[in-house]
Amino acid sequence: MSVLGHLEPKKVFGFFEEMSAIPHGSRNNTAISNYLVKFAADRGLEHYQDAAENVVIIKPATPGYEAAEAVIMQGHMDMVCEKAADCAKDMAAEGLDLAVDGDYVFARGTTLGGDDGIAVAMGLALMDSDDVAHPRLELVCTTDEELGMDGAMALDTSVLQGRRMLNIDSEAEGVFTVSCAGGADAEVSIPVKREAFAGTVITVTVDGLAGGHSGVEIHQGRGNADMLLGRVLYAAAQQTELRVICVEGGMKGNAIPAAAKAVIVAAEGESVHQVCRRMNAAVRAEYAATDAGVRTASADGGDGLPMDAVSTQRVIGLLTCAPNGVQVMSADIEGLVQTSLNLGVLYTQAEQVYAKFCIRSSVDSQKEMLTQRVACLAQLLGGTCTLGGDYPGWAYRPNSPLRDLMTEVFVEQYGCEPKVEAIHAGLECGLFAGKIADLDCVSFGPDLLEIHTPRERMSVSSVQRTWKFLVELLRRMK
Repeated sequence: MSVLGHLEPKKVFGFFEEMSAIPHGSRNNTAISNYLVKFAADRGLEHYQDAAENVVIIKPATPGYEAAEAVIMQGHMDMVCEKAADCAKDMAAEGLDLAVDGDYVFARGTTLGGDDGIAVAMGLALMDSDDVAHPRLELVCTTDEELGMDGAMALDTSVLQGRRMLNIDSEAEGVFTVSCAGGADAEVSIPVKREAFAGTVITVTVDGLAGGHSGVEIHQGRGNADMLLGRVLYAAAQQTELRVICVEGGMKGNAIPAAAKAVIVAAEGESVHQVCRRMNAAVRAEYAATDAGVRTASADGGDGLPMDAVSTQRVIGLLTCAPNGVQVMSADIEGLVQTSLNLGVLYTQAEQVYAKFCIRSSVDSQKEMLTQRVACLAQLLGGTCTLGGDYPGWAYRPNSPLRDLMTEVFVEQYGCEPKVEAIHAGLECGLFAGKIADLDCVSFGPDLLEIHTPRERMSVSSVQRTWKFLVELLRRMK
């Protein structure tokens, strides 16, 4: 039985619901990519699927628009898979449990994937329509955007004729994004040795944090569970000799970790419990205004062979000294984060501890500076740093006929000016601008709240207004 079948526009929400039934987290693109290919084949539309599982679907211009310049519509098909602590869903194999609450669509216990499923759903609705006037439409659905824009990097744009692009990957209605930061991933690997150590085995947890998007919400003062875990472990190590067995926290490099834990062996277990109680009071006071749910706790129990003293010191040192969060604010655009990084993934294997950082900056030299700082710290701790997922920023275009037309249509529909801004989060627009000469591009979208968290929700009324805006915009592109 359809959950969204009563919502308008029916085709947009219908395709969104179909996609939600297909697992489509990053690195799990095959099923959703093949769904898009079948959609195009069933309708006799020109389409391409590449080795990276990107899909391009092309629909000819409607009568009267044959001479108009082609338009690229673009969004990514992968989603961030996060779930609540009590959710048992296997997001790699099961679809989402959609629900509607008033004006909002959400998924029970998990992320919704409105980022960026709504872009693909709108694109499919246009490809399936027979009552929307438009130029040649080139729908580009990319893969693995959430892991470093791998699909966009691999995409061959030679099949595209368009030199103006509508990227529907922004999460605030009424905001036109026209510039974004570049980014890179840095994965630190610290080798560890293990040996027996007598003491009490204790599991230390940090949880209850809001988490969120490491670009959009990095400046909101939310706690990073991985970094707070390091702080607790360092404080405990000042009170009693201890050894780390494992540390882990976070699932995605571009999501602020909401929970983390460590299993340790302590010479004096009660000292660790006292530290955790003290730290719990301290962090709850510190984050009362920005992350009120935070808590630290400890409990006897856990298993595994501990690391030796040197390895323990290195791991705690990494979590204590690593840079994290906002590093530089823009001097040119008030309120814009210029440079930041986020320790998003922390995990332990038998002989290594891994920490993955998402680095962002709108200034290439500062992005390079941060990657060097992380690499230097890794080297000092006896480890290595592997860089990847490097993508360029998207420079502001002073002269943009597309932006001008969108503003004109927006003012007519809404009765006010849109907000035109740059963002700290990464968008695929920069990669497309690097591949397509003189690309005129604007990113927009409906209201999506708390993306990359199990609290993600999408406004129905905002989708309706955004769809109306998109249809009118295409009609005016003659």
